[in-house]
Amino acid sequence: MNDSPARSRWPLLLAGAVCLVAIGIAIGYSLREPGSGIGDPGSDAHTVRIAPNPEHGTAHADPGSRIPDPGEEIAVTLTPEMTARAGIRTVTAAAGTATTRLRIPAVVQPNAYREVVVTSLVSGRVTQVHAELGQRVNAQDPLATVYSPELADAQTDFIAARAEQAAHAQRQTRTQRLTAIGAASREELEMIEAERARHDAMVEIARARLTLLGIPEERTQRLTGPQDVITTMPVRAPFAGVVTRRAANIGLNIDPSTPLFTIIDLSTVWVIADLFERDFARVRVGSPAAITSGAYPGLALRGRVSYIDPQVQQETRTAKLRVEVPNAGGQLRLGMYVDVEVGEASERHGVFVPKSAVQIVGSDSVVYLADESRQGRFVERKVKVGDSTGDRVLVVAGLQPGDEVVTDGVFFVRAERERQVVGSRQ
Repeated sequence: MNDSPARSRWPLLLAGAVCLVAIGIAIGYSLREPGSGIGDPGSDAHTVRIAPNPEHGTAHADPGSRIPDPGEEIAVTLTPEMTARAGIRTVTAAAGTATTRLRIPAVVQPNAYREVVVTSLVSGRVTQVHAELGQRVNAQDPLATVYSPELADAQTDFIAARAEQAAHAQRQTRTQRLTAIGAASREELEMIEAERARHDAMVEIARARLTLLGIPEERTQRLTGPQDVITTMPVRAPFAGVVTRRAANIGLNIDPSTPLFTIIDLSTVWVIADLFERDFARVRVGSPAAITSGAYPGLALRGRVSYIDPQVQQETRTAKLRVEVPNAGGQLRLGMYVDVEVGEASERHGVFVPKSAVQIVGSDSVVYLADESRQGRFVERKVKVGDSTGDRVLVVAGLQPGDEVVTDGVFFVRAERERQVVGSRQ
């Protein structure tokens, strides 16, 4: 009977203890809630807030822990120390006009159809060299002289073949006369006439060999004896141009496969550029092109796109574009860097900002605007960009002239923005 009051108090005490534990847990959880300012080490450095967007109603004043809804703009607030450390600088977005012509860097290369490696037609030894590296030569100018026993042998064979042909012709005439008076048989005459065909063929073979070795026909006709045989052969320029390589030296033993000189006709050159995949629709074969160079500020050479490589390079996602340009003055030198503008010229008006101000976040292009009403606050704004001109890019939508956009230090602002968005999702 005495134990019943004590037993009835135990459930009450246990219920009270459970309530106290639950109250303690609730208080601890409320102290650790994001945005409460307790236990948030970055709360005094910067915050991410949802700024007003004119196209999406009123602004939100929620803390940075909130994930922004689509269409809302993210604002990053930096302390003065962080702003100074990042070296942030802003530029005013300005209205302007751009041409729709595509401007891309290019390199001057030789016209491959007007570049030739000069070799000798005969085997032998180089005895003289007449052309120097970088020298301009005319068509048929002698570049080198080659002593060739092969050439002498070919002329001697031709002289011998013609002598045998002449002797056989006399024998044939004599046999015809003897056959007419019955002193020679008809069979002997037929055999001599058949032999005449063989001698004629030998002469033509020897003549063709001299032609292949570079002996002109008028010179061949003057070969009557050993006194007419020449032992040297000049190596001549096939067309006018500049000697860009010289391998010929006195005493060099050569054959027809030995390269002696490289000559390039620089009256026309090729300008080779890399055309990005995104610009394929803006250029075609036959499009007008203008070539400019920093070495000659007043120079503007005109040409047309003559070739676009049908194969895209996997590493750069570009295709080679070629413009053939007249170069009568010789201003364009091989290997020079130039700029080529291709496409029809037309003007386009819009808002321009430096290329460095535009950042790619996911699939969007964004800029960061300085908030004039609050120092150290930068608003992320989605923009639609167009063509670029030099170091500027056209903003088609999302900016107005006079907006202050971040250029220097934009990567720091972007990094803070991404850090806060990642933190808001944890």
